[in-house]
Amino acid sequence: QVQLVESGGGLVQAGGSLRLSCAASGRTFSRYNMGWFRQAPGKEREFVASVNWSGGSTSYADSVKGRFTCSRDNAKNMGYLQMNNLKPEDTAVYYCATVLGLRSTDSTRYPYWGQGTQVTVSS
Repeated sequence: QVQLVESGGGLVQAGGSLRLSCAASGRTFSRYNMGWFRQAPGKEREFVASVNWSGGSTSYADSVKGRFTCSRDNAKNMGYLQMNNLKPEDTAVYYCATVLGLRSTDSTRYPYWGQGTQVTVSS
């Protein structure tokens, strides 16, 4: 089992940057694929990005492609989401999640979740 804690959210102006971190507990973190999701008020949780167990493969939602970068450091049990050129529509609670199986854009495939961190982008 993996426990996850996100940090790094906050208030930023449009065009700014934030780096979210996801700290994982457990010695088997490197076996898990990781996903990032977000949920805005009144909307369903949506896929943002994912990185495979080694960090060698990433995928992104079209809405963030070219602006967000997903990475991980297995030696530190950490995952990261670098967010650049933020837009007001990026405002949401951001979650990291992990799965032993295949990566997916479907949030229901991920059994382990952090508590979320709020990102607010002002115009």
